Amino acid sequence: MAQLCAAQTLLRKAEPLPFYRPAGDECLLFEKAFSLKLPLLLKGPTGCGKTRFVSHMAARLGLPLHTVACHDDLTAADLTGRYLLKGGETVWFDGPLTSAVRSGGICYLDEIVEARKDVTVVLHPLTDDRRILPLERTGETLRAPDNFMLVVSYNPGYQSLLKSLKPSTRQRFVAVEFDFPPPQAEAEIVSVESGLPVERCRPLVQLAARLRALKGQDLEEAASTRLVAHCARLIAAGVKLDLAVRTALIEPLSDDAEVKQGLLHVADAVLG
Repeated sequence: MAQLCAAQTLLRKAEPLPFYRPAGDECLLFEKAFSLKLPLLLKGPTGCGKTRFVSHMAARLGLPLHTVACHDDLTAADLTGRYLLKGGETVWFDGPLTSAVRSGGICYLDEIVEARKDVTVVLHPLTDDRRILPLERTGETLRAPDNFMLVVSYNPGYQSLLKSLKPSTRQRFVAVEFDFPPPQAEAEIVSVESGLPVERCRPLVQLAARLRALKGQDLEEAASTRLVAHCARLIAAGVKLDLAVRTALIEPLSDDAEVKQGLLHVADAVLG
C-alpha cells in the first residue's frame, strides 16, 4: 500500500513538502526519469493533482520549478526569451525554459496542447539525446545540465482534432497517466487540504463521483478534486453546506440554468 509522500521528513528550505498522496509508483517513476535525463509527460483530467505532483517532486528533489500555464497565444519566444528595451538599450531576457536550461531545475508546461504548434518544435531538441536548446536570436546553443528536467501535461479527454499532441511529440516522453483518486483516498486528500474532518468529506467525494458520471452528457468537464477541496474549505470556514456545494461544485461546472438545476437535484439526492 502506497504511503503518503507528504509524510516523509525531507525538507527544503525548512518548509514541509507540498502535500501529495501517491496513487501508485508515480513518485518513483519521476525520480527515475530525472536521474536518467528523460522528459516526462503527465496525462489526466483537469484538477486531478498533476500540478501538485510536480510541485511536490520539485521540492522533494530540491530543484527550482519553472511553471508555464500554456494558452492559445503562447509562442516559442515566450518560453525561450526575447530582446526588450531597458534603459534605452535592447537587452536579451531569458524565458522560463531558457532559465531552467541555463541554471538547472524543472520546467513544467501545463496543458501543453493549448500552446501554439511552434512551441512543441522548440522542445524537440531538448527531448532527445542532444538535450540542447538552440537560441537563434542570440546565436547560442545551450546544453541542458544534468539537473534539468522537462515535464509537460495535458488532459486527453479535453482534446479536439485542432488541439492534440502529435504522436511524434508524445513518443519523445516517458508518460504517466493520472486519474481521480479512489473515494477513500480522495476523502483523505480533501480533508488534509481543507481541514474538514474526513467523515464530512466523504459525502462531498460521493457527490463529485456522481457528477463525474455526467461528463460528456450534460457537462464538458468532470468535477475535479480541486473543486471538492474548495467546497470543503468553504464548509470548514462556516459556509452552509448547500451554499458551499452550489458555489464550488455546481456553478463552476455549467452556465446553463437547466443543467445547474439538474446538478442541484443530484446534490440533494446524495447529500440529503
